Amino acid sequence: MKLTRRRRQRLARSAGYVVFALVILAVVAAADWGTLSEAFFRLDVARSMFPEAITVALRNTVFYTLMAFAFGLALGLVLALMRLSSVLPYRWFATAYIELFRGLPALLVLFMVGYGVPLAFPDREIPGGVYGSVTLGLGITAAAYMAETIRAGIQAVPKGQLEAARTLGMSHTRAMISIILPQAFRIVIPPLTNEIILLTKDTSLVYVLGVTSTTIELTKFAGDALNTRVNPTPLVVAGLLYLVITLPLGQVVRYLERRAARER
Repeated sequence: MKLTRRRRQRLARSAGYVVFALVILAVVAAADWGTLSEAFFRLDVARSMFPEAITVALRNTVFYTLMAFAFGLALGLVLALMRLSSVLPYRWFATAYIELFRGLPALLVLFMVGYGVPLAFPDREIPGGVYGSVTLGLGITAAAYMAETIRAGIQAVPKGQLEAARTLGMSHTRAMISIILPQAFRIVIPPLTNEIILLTKDTSLVYVLGVTSTTIELTKFAGDALNTRVNPTPLVVAGLLYLVITLPLGQVVRYLERRAARER
């Protein structure tokens, strides 16, 4: 009996489910769960990390992320407008900045900010100490990515919107602020939310600035706990705390993308 196309597709899909389930069962059966539990899921080690894991490490991670995002968003908006400017030097500068900091690793930029800036300006300190250095280091890197995202959002707004505003007597600046930018930000909210997730993970690089017990973030906190207890459980705890931040943000991104699709 010849199978129809739909029935062949259904059988292929069912076979895929079966193979996937068999692979999972094989991995579960082969794993040494006793050793894994002793190595990665020691409840006594996990309990010893609290409440500092939340009151200090998680709090600092969230604070670093928000401060770097705010700084990066403000600078990214300026760079996006310069990139679209009719003034040629502005476009050159914005393009050079974006290409430079998109090509440099965030770790290297943090090194440059933490150690290069004090050498270049020996009589001046970055306000806020480690907090200021993190905000500047991660923010100037994030700004390069957000600038391109914002620029794409501005260009996605129909040109007729700006022309209509100018016809009504608005200046170019007022039309951008009142008409274009609100629509552009509505378009780019999902990718900007993704940038918060990336910044959250980039805070794991803060250790290169020499954090203290009051400025420590999750990865460094877990690494110190690992060295003290000689057990990988702190890494699992840190991973779960990162997920506490990033999973809700991922849900927000998907919701915003669905809403944007409905609006379109």
